Amino acid sequence: MGALGALTLAAATLAAAGPAAAAEPGGAAATALHTAAVPAPGVPASAVPAPAAPGTQPPPAEFGTDWHDPLTPAPPVARPGTRSCQVTLAEVQFRDFTPYQGQYVPPTACGTANWAKVVLRLDGKVKGRQFDRLGHLSVGGVEIFHTSTPEPSPDGIAWSVEKDVTHYRDTFSRPQAVEMLIGNVVNDTYTGVIDVKVTLTFYAAQGRPDPGPGRTPDRVLPLTTPAVTLPRNTERLLAEVYATGSGGGCEEFWYMTTPDPAPYSCKAADGPYREVRISVDGRLAGIAAPFPNVWTGGWSNPFLWYVTPGPRAFDVQPVRYDLTPYAALLNDGRAHRIEVSVAGVPAGQTGWATPANLLLWQDTAREVVTGGLTREEQSDPANSSRWTPASPGTEHRLDTEGGHRLTVAGYLDTSHGRVTTTVTRAVHNTSVHRWTEGEDRDGLTATWTDEESVTRGATTTRTHRTYAMDGETTLGTGDRLRTVITLGDRADTVVLRGGREVERSRLDDEYTGDASYTANVPREQRHAVATTSARYRLYGTGAPGGCYDRTVATVQGTVTQDRRRC
Repeated sequence: MGALGALTLAAATLAAAGPAAAAEPGGAAATALHTAAVPAPGVPASAVPAPAAPGTQPPPAEFGTDWHDPLTPAPPVARPGTRSCQVTLAEVQFRDFTPYQGQYVPPTACGTANWAKVVLRLDGKVKGRQFDRLGHLSVGGVEIFHTSTPEPSPDGIAWSVEKDVTHYRDTFSRPQAVEMLIGNVVNDTYTGVIDVKVTLTFYAAQGRPDPGPGRTPDRVLPLTTPAVTLPRNTERLLAEVYATGSGGGCEEFWYMTTPDPAPYSCKAADGPYREVRISVDGRLAGIAAPFPNVWTGGWSNPFLWYVTPGPRAFDVQPVRYDLTPYAALLNDGRAHRIEVSVAGVPAGQTGWATPANLLLWQDTAREVVTGGLTREEQSDPANSSRWTPASPGTEHRLDTEGGHRLTVAGYLDTSHGRVTTTVTRAVHNTSVHRWTEGEDRDGLTATWTDEESVTRGATTTRTHRTYAMDGETTLGTGDRLRTVITLGDRADTVVLRGGREVERSRLDDEYTGDASYTANVPREQRHAVATTSARYRLYGTGAPGGCYDRTVATVQGTVTQDRRRC
């Protein structure tokens, strides 16, 4: 069943059955279920409880009123062994769309500004029935955290998220206003109040901060308006954009939209291809493939995500662009327009959030850094979708392919000599979307690649990112709704200096799930089952000891495997 078809079904169930039988749009509410001795009719064989791991309780035959708290296999943030200080940024219960507003004051017992590391931690809890919700947190207008929430059990869940936010040291160096919002609705049906506490832990520096090009930014500027004036001695400039198809509406499922005249519930004139762009004074300065986020009510089946969310669901990572080739133009002391857009979104349609920051490094030995933009080249953007109508016994099919390539280069005359920066980025997307009349069967196989090469002086950093999605939802006999899906988030990075490799890292974050439940019935009759597996592998730079490999597997909300291989 299509993404919007599921929303329609859930809304109809809610209207007809009332709170006792309510289902949430985009996913079911937490439920009280029977615990049958054998799987219910229509339950896939893969969802039959697996043998319990030694020392653990066997999983139930079906989901009950409670399950394991959410967890991911990602590694914890590494911390230095120095003195630490903690500051509470926000402690609040979200019941509506009123933002929390507070005041941040830097700690004094762990030094000022030059901390060795700063770690953000969110601790949350919620119980009852509630949607998955999107949230953001800003300090001094700087977006430092973007997240979504898990859907709760009736008995309640608790979860936590950590993020290394050391590169916002400039923001944390002085008192700032704090704003946080996880928009929520609480009423007689949706009862879950989202209770969160967010802290920053500061670790004292062990010595002098790194004076080299790897140091954290000297300035962080929120891109709250398009017009921005930079310090005239900027020698390196990055932009970061927290780009997400927001909750609700077709742009949450942008990767499954179809152009006219294809008969599908989510439409977009140019089909599903999306590209996150940034421009400087109207000139294209950066391109990126958006990450296909799947929130915890996604693909019509929240039972997939109750324990193990999809990659990046709790920690939305920003897209980064190296805008250093444009620094010479921006160093003239005047206001310039830096703007973010999402190509492929139908004109006038909302549904994307793109909060952005600028990260600046300054040449402290110069009041003004001059230079020039020497190269701007791009391919013609490609985006084609071919619809093959269904014939008797077949499915509708939409084949999409899109891509774009951009190269920019510029130089700066700094106090340490002329430095040339060349940035090349190429994005590409292919997808095959198949669905039946009525969208009772709806599947997508898609791959996105984002290749980036940045050469700054004698150092070149090359990153190859691949995002993958392969899933299908079916509504079968007895209104049995089943979703089978695999998600992948991969990145390979190599750093060359003088043509010789000096660093390398590889990330492979994969999720696989198979879940089913009976739709259009009261909650206690859903007979929901699910098996999931998430494996996070990180090798090389950034991995603890050079290797990190952890797998978490669940059956009916019970953790059946938590294995570390490194």
